[in-house]
Amino acid sequence: MTEIRYAKPSDANRLLEIYDYYVRNTAITFEYETPSLEEFTARIEHTMKRYPYLVAAVDGRIEGYAYAGVFKDRAAYDWSAETTIYIAHDSRKSGLGRMLYEALEEKLKAMGIQNLYACIAYPDGEDEYLTKNSAEFHEHMGYSKAGIFHKCGYKFGRWYDMIWMEKLIGEHCDHLTGGADRVL
Repeated sequence: MTEIRYAKPSDANRLLEIYDYYVRNTAITFEYETPSLEEFTARIEHTMKRYPYLVAAVDGRIEGYAYAGVFKDRAAYDWSAETTIYIAHDSRKSGLGRMLYEALEEKLKAMGIQNLYACIAYPDGEDEYLTKNSAEFHEHMGYSKAGIFHKCGYKFGRWYDMIWMEKLIGEHCDHLTGGADRVL
């Protein structure tokens, strides 16, 4: 049985286990060092002050997580959010990503978020550290490529591009309310 629920700070250890694989073995994240449990817990708590942070638990074990965060730190961007997702490396292509992103999008839409953005490491040519799977997943979820930064990330002795993908989920009317005052 799969459950999508809000993360709790006590989930941090398992979420960090999932993330650690990507830090050590891939260029999906441009972090070189896995953060400490304390730092990672603080990141989760900081995100949860304003945005949803969700986990997917399969038979009680967390196998993935997704969250949103500030797109840009200016009031005019308050209706936009950056999305992030990580699935345990041995649970990929199981449908958990779709379930998490659909739940995340629903919660963000209820908050009045209009635009979703994803910052994705992107290889010039696929290699052992990075494929185009993340971009393909986001495209499958309705995102489209909005821009590319060439050779902006350096990891494992090589340069990687970074792309921004976007998905417009709101109506974009001229009279919005809420903005920076919105809280979960």
